Amino acid sequence: MARRITLDFLKTEAASGAILAGAAAAAIIVANSPWAPHYFGFIEAPFTIQVGAFEETKSNLKWIKEGLMAIFFFVVGLEIKYEILRGELSNPRRLALPVLAALGGMLGPVAVYMAFNLGADGAPYGWPTPTATDIAFAVAALAVAGPRLPPSLRVFLLTLAIADDLGAVALIGALFTQGLNFLALGGALASLAVMALISRWKGAPHLFYALAFALVWAFTLKSGISTSLAGVAAAMTVPIDPPRPGQPGVLHHFMDSLHPYVAYLILPLFAFAAAGFSFQGLSLEALARPIPLGVALGLFAGKQVGVFGAAALAIGLKLARKPTGARWSEIYGVSLLCGIGFTMSLFIGGLAFEGDAGAQAEVRIGVVVGSLLSALAGVAVLRWSQSRRPETSPD
Repeated sequence: MARRITLDFLKTEAASGAILAGAAAAAIIVANSPWAPHYFGFIEAPFTIQVGAFEETKSNLKWIKEGLMAIFFFVVGLEIKYEILRGELSNPRRLALPVLAALGGMLGPVAVYMAFNLGADGAPYGWPTPTATDIAFAVAALAVAGPRLPPSLRVFLLTLAIADDLGAVALIGALFTQGLNFLALGGALASLAVMALISRWKGAPHLFYALAFALVWAFTLKSGISTSLAGVAAAMTVPIDPPRPGQPGVLHHFMDSLHPYVAYLILPLFAFAAAGFSFQGLSLEALARPIPLGVALGLFAGKQVGVFGAAALAIGLKLARKPTGARWSEIYGVSLLCGIGFTMSLFIGGLAFEGDAGAQAEVRIGVVVGSLLSALAGVAVLRWSQSRRPETSPD
């Protein structure tokens, strides 16, 4: 069952990977065309959502990031829970591998970035910028790179990226949060408790879960904490067992129902809204400065060394086990894909250098170069490894 569910997810993402890449490319082209004012006008246009006492005004881009992407993290959380309880990660030694690799994948980029920014012309306070992995782009790159690779690799990458981004969210909360709304945070925790209680009611209508998740999301949005955490936390409350023998479980139902919308609508829309940036102010000469050099090499070199080094050390010391059926070359290819920081790194860099337009331009070129190198190298390694496999189905 675990293998079948994972393969279904891979088929969907393999089909949507080209759409996601095309949406990102279209955003960059439009952002540097005569239609650029319309593009930036659309993503920055304010939009108000009001339901009863709840009222919030944000730009379209922020609603996509903090609203629709919460559904993406909810689906990701569902899959992670399934794999931990019934699938690839049910073995604690296999769960340990992506968590330890994620830790190495955060320390490596920080070390590389600081090596270039401890001097007089550097900006050491920007060290969190290259620590995150863009889950959407990394998973899509894996789906496009190797449809015949073991499904366990996707679970490894997905779990690693989630742990990595949870660490990045923690950094955002610790370093860049101006203030928390503890009343709203309490409301979010209470709503999570309600979801947990609903899960104990075997015949609970699915609508109850949806309404409770909407409350968790709304309170989290007001609290000042990333709504990505709300999505993952809410997913952990959804029961995996079917209400009656022979029926699909609630978790399986939500996975099957929501995943096509996430893969074909939410992620491409997110890519189109978040990937567009202007080349104005960017140049190849600027790449040699401490900030872009530290960010680019932090993503490309620091990530692969940190992730692969931590994974190899954990496996060598018998603290963890390799993903089922995976080769070392494929683990290295996934380590390269973890260097696709893109939207998360752009977001964190914007916070670290808020108000400094010149530094933000340098961050953009560093993120783009580092992410592009990581994607190209990762896809090349994985395609090479796949070519050495027999022409058979992963089944």
